[in-house]
Amino acid sequence: MKKTLIVMALAMGLVAPASAQQAQKRSVEVAKEQPSGKGAEIKFATVTHDFGTFAEKDCPVTYEFEFTNVGTEPLIIHQAVTTCGCTVPNYSKDPIAPGGKGKIEVVYNGRGKFPGKFKKNITVRTNSKSSSVTRLFIEGDMTADK
Repeated sequence: MKKTLIVMALAMGLVAPASAQQAQKRSVEVAKEQPSGKGAEIKFATVTHDFGTFAEKDCPVTYEFEFTNVGTEPLIIHQAVTTCGCTVPNYSKDPIAPGGKGKIEVVYNGRGKFPGKFKKNITVRTNSKSSSVTRLFIEGDMTADK
């Protein structure tokens, strides 16, 4: 009985990876069949902004990342998030028509935090056909109030 169970387990161990490879091949083939010219496509004017040197008393500082939907279908921003509470992104939840423009406003408020150089990233998730995730960066050097 134990031998039968061991043989069956080994057989399943060999069949499962082969099945997964077949499924992966099928998904690649389906992706190749889909027309590549359709879909939303986000294009940012710039993905990095340097605030330079500024005083802590000047916080918060703000920058707007401008983008265009260069695709053929409406662009939807699903999410814009940061890893730090001192950086807050604001964006429109409305779909952006093909050829339309939009902005993601990023507010940095390091007041009362550690002064000095910083570099923060904002992760933007969209329905863009080429890359559903884009990273935006803000950086600068905040000097302490005296």
